Amino acid sequence: MANQWRGVLREYADRLDITEKTPIITLGEGGTPLIRAAALEARTGAKVWVKFEGMNPTGSFKDRGMTMAVSKAVEHGAKAVICASTGNTSASAAAYATHAGITAAVLVPEGKIAMGKLAQAIAHGAELLQVQGNFDDCLDIARDLAANYPVHLVNSVNPDRIEGQKTAAFEVVEVLEDAPDFHIVPVGNAGNYTAYFRGYSEELARGESTKLPRMFGFQAEGSAPIVLGHVVKSPETIASAIRIGNPASWKLATAARETSDGYFGAISDAKILEAHRILSSEVGIFVEPASAISVAGLLERSDAGIIPKGATVVLTVTGHGLKDPQWALRTPDGSDIKPTIVPADTTEIADVLGLRSV
Repeated sequence: MANQWRGVLREYADRLDITEKTPIITLGEGGTPLIRAAALEARTGAKVWVKFEGMNPTGSFKDRGMTMAVSKAVEHGAKAVICASTGNTSASAAAYATHAGITAAVLVPEGKIAMGKLAQAIAHGAELLQVQGNFDDCLDIARDLAANYPVHLVNSVNPDRIEGQKTAAFEVVEVLEDAPDFHIVPVGNAGNYTAYFRGYSEELARGESTKLPRMFGFQAEGSAPIVLGHVVKSPETIASAIRIGNPASWKLATAARETSDGYFGAISDAKILEAHRILSSEVGIFVEPASAISVAGLLERSDAGIIPKGATVVLTVTGHGLKDPQWALRTPDGSDIKPTIVPADTTEIADVLGLRSV
């Protein structure tokens, strides 16, 4: 009988703050595929792998941190959790809280959340409030509520979240049998950048790898506080998952950049959407726009001559395309894509497809 993946807390219990007293709240997260991307290799000359985190239970990497955060919250007696979210965190918190039998309260910026993510949070029974402000306003309020009321904060400012998310680096090392030369991630709150660096650092210390990868993180041009060096008060980008002007893990991420000889860059929305189409139409991986910034960053750094031919590169794509599917239905010039309508006739359909009878 094949062994079923047991979720990251059980699979990596020896490397996490888990005891016999910790209730394991899991939906089977982790164990996501690392996919070789021949089309991106042809464009760059590097060996390119894509860590597809959209294959987690709620469709994003957030589940890795949420299983840890909610399990520890329940261990500490919490009956409710709260988070601020641009979408993916709300979906994950709602699902794991429901699985644990506790309440989830979610604060999202009004009009700034993709419909797929909003639907998930509501479907899982979250108490969802749309705040008249941006993500950073939501996080400030969530922190105040957690400090003064009986709710447990599960945003990435909670160290349990980073601990859960670092397990993705363990999986990469297990597949490649070493760390890559470069690892590229989207950057919003910068928690995932921090988590991967921590995971790789621990694998190096354990002797499971021989090096630290250079950690490259990318922000959208309209929401690039780390790149600019100051808070962005009104962040704007089509990549809603990284539309954050004051990252919670800013200091941890910049420290990780220095240690890993890393880099933070900014990418335009146009380049993000171009990469989104490349990933879906040439590689076969469908992601939300924020995830595609990893691909855009790879192409930009390759064109700049920073990534050598033959280097091993891992790209994290953080969320499934069904989270925010509207962008797949638009042409590069912004017009809507519509299916070709044909009659129920084999010959005519074959003609449209350019097929010839044998």
